[in-house]
Amino acid sequence: MGGGDELVELLGRAGLDVVGERRVEEVLPSRFAWRYVVAGDAEATVSVSLERSDLVGELNAEWHRLATEAGVLGADGVFLVDFPGSRTGGWVRVRLRGEWDLAGVLGERPGFVTMALDGDALVGVGRRENAVRLVAVDGVRARREEAARVAGRESPEERAAAWESLFRGPKCPQSVLDSWASGLSLNPALPTELRPLLPVLSSYSLYGALPAEVVDGLLADPDWEVRFRTASTQPGITPEQWGRVILAERDERQRWLLAMTAGEFQVRVAEDACRVLAADPSARVRSEAARLQGLPASVAVVLAADPADGVRAVACRTAWPHLDAAGREALLADPHAVVRARVRVLHHRDHPMPRSVFDAEEVEAGALESCLLERDLAEHLARHGDRSQRWYLAANLRLDPDLVALLAEDPDDGVRFQVSTRPDLTEEQRAAIPVELDPGVRYFELDWVKDLHEDEEAMRRLAASAHFLVRRGVARARRLPPDVVERLARDEDRIVQLFLAESCDDAPADMLLRVWQWWDGSLSSPDRPRGHPNFPRRDLVRYADDPNPRMRQLALDDAESTPELVERLSRDVSEEVRYRAATDPRLSAAAAARLLEDPHEHVRQAAALHPRLPARLLVGLLRGGGAETAARNPGLPVEVMRRMVEEMNAVRGRSGHPRVG
Repeated sequence: MGGGDELVELLGRAGLDVVGERRVEEVLPSRFAWRYVVAGDAEATVSVSLERSDLVGELNAEWHRLATEAGVLGADGVFLVDFPGSRTGGWVRVRLRGEWDLAGVLGERPGFVTMALDGDALVGVGRRENAVRLVAVDGVRARREEAARVAGRESPEERAAAWESLFRGPKCPQSVLDSWASGLSLNPALPTELRPLLPVLSSYSLYGALPAEVVDGLLADPDWEVRFRTASTQPGITPEQWGRVILAERDERQRWLLAMTAGEFQVRVAEDACRVLAADPSARVRSEAARLQGLPASVAVVLAADPADGVRAVACRTAWPHLDAAGREALLADPHAVVRARVRVLHHRDHPMPRSVFDAEEVEAGALESCLLERDLAEHLARHGDRSQRWYLAANLRLDPDLVALLAEDPDDGVRFQVSTRPDLTEEQRAAIPVELDPGVRYFELDWVKDLHEDEEAMRRLAASAHFLVRRGVARARRLPPDVVERLARDEDRIVQLFLAESCDDAPADMLLRVWQWWDGSLSSPDRPRGHPNFPRRDLVRYADDPNPRMRQLALDDAESTPELVERLSRDVSEEVRYRAATDPRLSAAAAARLLEDPHEHVRQAAALHPRLPARLLVGLLRGGGAETAARNPGLPVEVMRRMVEEMNAVRGRSGHPRVG
């Protein structure tokens, strides 16, 4: 079933009202609950023949009886339901209406499973052969605990047998083998000598740095996709390697794509290769050559006079500083409008732009930030320009002070804000400009503040700025004087404190702990504030019973914490605390097995990555759903990883898929 409205409509036909908003229920996930119903050794509590004329009525009656006896129906009649084809991703909280028909509406899919809100009882309905089976299970939590304990008592012999079973029986489908390759690529325990043997078409195999000779081989591989993916993902490709791989392409489109990739990555390409590409028969290849790092200035000048408009439009920017007067005049009079527009901006960075040129040539507003403007034009735009023109003009550092003051009183909030971030203002002038922090706007770091990070006096002055963006820029400095750190650590803008936690080595412990309560890391600084050198490491066990789950999980970072505390917190009511326990190396095998069925996917994934996870469970993941995560588990024996790689390459070798090694 598709969207929410369709689901509500279907459940309504079954006589069920959806209760509350969708949520992750803190019980056994429905896909694991189904095992109690469809497993080969599952015993039916009641079996109803498909030949019965009153089949639907009998199933509804038996389900209701069993659900009532088992305690699936709560005191208020609310319970959880899931059925194949619902596409809900889990349980739906529902209540029976006066008239209902679960078997008639949901039983055709086929079957359904229901569970109590506390997760301790379930009743499922499913077909097998010539009957419909109803399975009632009570004490689900105790059963799960016992199953986890049994799994955790895995002997060395049982573990060895489990690993051996991975390579017996039916061969894994190609999709599973591909997941193995992707997972092993990210496995920190994968031996170095096995990494080059991974199939190169796996999702992640090329992202780690490979030996130079392996990279050479991949860049010369007969398969274009292998060459392109290697160039697009492999770090540390040398200028010479870039030159070789681009020039070796006979296909014009492939040569263009590689040259464009090198330009986008701003990598250096060997000078000789740049010269060859600048003379390429393809205009779009020459256009990409014009922006390559390593292009000689003399070649850029030649490309600025290229017969193709698109090549000149790119090359003019690179060539401009190296052109003589005649070359610049030629570009200013270029027959192509795009070339003229770009060159005009370059020209007027040094030569004042008169109003006549601005009006006649329809100069883009963005040029007003960098161009030198005649007074008449600048004043006209400051007073009568549209909002976009005034906004760019407000960032022009060569604007006369009186016009800056005029724009500081602009009726538009954005224009005034732009003025307030200028580096040439005094802090008194900046404070006089009314600006407001908009929580819905993404603000970028001020480059001029960044350039002053090494100037302690400047940092001291700017840390007292009334402008939050200036103070945020100061907080980005790696080192700051103690008094500046103290001031910023108490800043009313909590983003200032966050940036101090992420960037400054001098951030104080109490502030780091305060920031941790609402921030656990970004993509650019995933380990801050918790990974900061000054983050508290002692006296954290006292937070084990703190009402804030973010503080409770810190208890496991304390050297005085114990395996018993890990076990206790692995049962915490908060999923983020359970997640922290699932990543702890002291977690027991039984606890890892239990968390493998946690209601929350990120906790289940952490359990699947735990090196103490029983081999039997890990093998089950490797042979089906969860294969990629399981292949990342650092507890995989080296010999098992070696055999997995051999299995993948044997299949690829037979199917003609490329491999390395």
